[in-house]
Amino acid sequence: MRIIVIGAGIGGLAAALTLRRAGLDVQAFEQAAELREVGAGIQISPNASRILNRLGLEEPMRRFGVRPRSILIRRWDDGRELARQPLAGVCERDFGAPYYNFHRADLLDLLSAAVPDGVLHLDHRCVGLKQHPDRVEVQFHNGATADADVVVGADGIHSTVRNAIMGPESPRFSGHVAYRGLVPADRVAHLGVELAANVWWGPGHHFVHYYVGAGARYHNWVAVTPGEWRVESWTAKGEVAEALKEFEGWHPQVRAIIGSVETTNRWALYDRDPLPRWTVGRVTLIGDAAHPMLPYMAQGAVQSIEDAAVLAKCLEHADEHDVAAALSRYEQTRKPRASQCQEGSRRNGIINHLADGEEQRKRDANLASAATAPLPQNRAWLYGHDVEAEFEHK
Repeated sequence: MRIIVIGAGIGGLAAALTLRRAGLDVQAFEQAAELREVGAGIQISPNASRILNRLGLEEPMRRFGVRPRSILIRRWDDGRELARQPLAGVCERDFGAPYYNFHRADLLDLLSAAVPDGVLHLDHRCVGLKQHPDRVEVQFHNGATADADVVVGADGIHSTVRNAIMGPESPRFSGHVAYRGLVPADRVAHLGVELAANVWWGPGHHFVHYYVGAGARYHNWVAVTPGEWRVESWTAKGEVAEALKEFEGWHPQVRAIIGSVETTNRWALYDRDPLPRWTVGRVTLIGDAAHPMLPYMAQGAVQSIEDAAVLAKCLEHADEHDVAAALSRYEQTRKPRASQCQEGSRRNGIINHLADGEEQRKRDANLASAATAPLPQNRAWLYGHDVEAEFEHK
């Protein structure tokens, strides 16, 4: 079975690795001339880190990842602790794998380093697909072509592959804009920031920050605010002063962290409904190409890694004549869970931003109650779910 993966981000590289482990002939094509990850922080929960461990990445992940001690949720103005869920140690004990915070570039580097020479082809932007009864032909911007039994679109939120098989999409602007920043950790050391996944909830806004990089050498933050900025791009520049203005009246620690950066980026957050299908003929989708989600569950990249693992299981024992059945099984296995995370992220975007009042006080009381429950009870459906083991049991 010959497989082409379009896109070499986190999901695409995970797909290349899991498909190769399954004994398949894989080639991955990336439009960028060099692998560079924009953005800074990414959270990898146990449902994905266990898959990467099985790919032989346990040691480099331990070296480059930061294991936050807890998820800590605080109130926007006075910093009052609303909930604390332990992570480090508890995730390993209860779910068999760690919870990590990474610098995205570090995670991309350790994934790409595991891909053998000759598998990854840079500077190949997919511009078209042509499906034949027995194969798919891919055209690239440089005039090159390649064909395979299956093509996997792992080319992100603005997927060329999805557009080719599904047609144009119609995303909805969420009304929110995200700013992000990254600073050396010693620049905020005087603030005494906990080694945690720190989250602040406030009216119409929320703020997330945590350490990344080997030895927790950087501090990464994301600030979500209302806004009319409509450009959905990780590389668009923002103004630090504008971000600070959005957080007037917030706790001094939040404002100090935002003010510690010299530059910031911003991107508009768009919402998308689950696709009716992910597969057409011999072409299927994974990750943001299949199920883009708002960033309120920290599951975007994690779900793409789950996709990759299940896709490899479905194709492992198939041949070129079983493609339709294998891709159908992949989609039927993955679509309900990914759609659940899409909907959960959308719901969190409402819950996180409640205005102060009765509904907010009820939310905080429920949150405090849930925080006292054992972590497996709260997160077992998400962190404890082992997609590879589940597949083997079916």
